[in-house]
Amino acid sequence: MIKKCLSLIVALCMAFMFAGCGSTEKIDPITFKVGALKGPTTIGIVNMIADQEDSDDVKYDLTMATQPSEIVASVVKGDIDIALIPANAAAAVYQKTEGAVSVVDINTLGVLYCVTGDDSITSVKDLAGKTVLSTGQGATPEYSLNYLLEQNGVKDCTVEFKSEATEIAAVLKKDPTKIAVLPQPFVTVAEAANDQLKTAFSLSDEWDKVTSDSKLITGVTIVRNEVLENNEAAVKQFLKDHAESVEKVSSDLDTTAKLVVEQGIIAKEAIARKAIPECNIVCETGDEMKTALSGYLSVLYNADKTSVGGALPEDGFYYVG
Repeated sequence: MIKKCLSLIVALCMAFMFAGCGSTEKIDPITFKVGALKGPTTIGIVNMIADQEDSDDVKYDLTMATQPSEIVASVVKGDIDIALIPANAAAAVYQKTEGAVSVVDINTLGVLYCVTGDDSITSVKDLAGKTVLSTGQGATPEYSLNYLLEQNGVKDCTVEFKSEATEIAAVLKKDPTKIAVLPQPFVTVAEAANDQLKTAFSLSDEWDKVTSDSKLITGVTIVRNEVLENNEAAVKQFLKDHAESVEKVSSDLDTTAKLVVEQGIIAKEAIARKAIPECNIVCETGDEMKTALSGYLSVLYNADKTSVGGALPEDGFYYVG
């Protein structure tokens, strides 16, 4: 009898042990208000937006904008829970809100390219004495280009900023001798519109030539700390969904291209299929994210303190999970 009781006790203990191993963190149903820029940062989440009907717990209400300032303003007001914005803008929001946001992942690496029909342009050094068209004033394109010009000793390059990449693409279509710095997928759009255009160089490659301890980063994902503290399990689910969505960008390019067109990010599926692999869509989290991003922000800070809000973010800025 004693042996039977002992066996029963052992069996019950084992059952509880395995039940505990199989348990998952409880998630209260929530719909996150997500803000993202129209472009590569949104390409990385189109699959999770489309697949969210399969989830009973975490859903996403997406708002897209063409300017970082629109998303930033909504984050500061509390109208956006999760935002996919330029890396430097995330650091600036951290300072502006006195540490009220955390970065949870890097969503896009370098997507900037120099495009022109001028065969003499092959590197940043060749921009000396030239006029370059660019988007992203006050954001990643401006600060990255300025840093590369400085590191290459180019002091007489004039940069003219336009509000949207489509405006620059229209200029290049008419005159391919013009020089522009454009992000993907607009590089592919511009080159498809005029066969005299070509990619002269990647700013990521030029960055790697002068910097060994950081990556050129385009976009990161931030979460308001109030949301993170009250819904950490749901934020972890967001990161899981984001990683799966990014994996699907490469594993199911056709579906992703279709969704990108449906979202109005790129006009044609053929162009989307060609551009998406060049967009460097990622979902880097944890210590890898912190190391890469802190190195990038340090470079920007040393070049122009205002580019990151006047100071480098503290360790609390980085959510490593």
